[in-house]
Amino acid sequence: MKKLIFSLITLIAVWACTPQKEIGRQQADAGTVALDTAAFVLNIIDPEFERWYQMRYSPALDHSNDYYRSMNNLAVNNWNNYFMRGRFARVISSYISWSPAIDYGLDVNRKLNWYFRFIEERYRIRLFI
Repeated sequence: MKKLIFSLITLIAVWACTPQKEIGRQQADAGTVALDTAAFVLNIIDPEFERWYQMRYSPALDHSNDYYRSMNNLAVNNWNNYFMRGRFARVISSYISWSPAIDYGLDVNRKLNWYFRFIEERYRIRLFI
């Protein structure tokens, strides 16, 4: 009986710990193939950003996904340029792998855009130039 209970608990634990893959389907016109898109998640490690973001973000200040994509493309290019030249090394210590051809979704684009605003305000580093 102990072995059965232990096996059952182990099976449930393994099932609960397996990563769940979230896949959405895009509906396209008739005659085209629907594509699977992976969900993207943005993890920002800076502990001050979440508080700053909650104090400043409002749905009234929201923009379209295309707006965020174009602004993020500009800011990522400037960020990577600063990184490659070694400027602001205390703040910009990593390269951002970004492709303007990929739609990362409104939530990721919005949060990344606000993170760039946070960097501009907190550290006075111009990213949207």
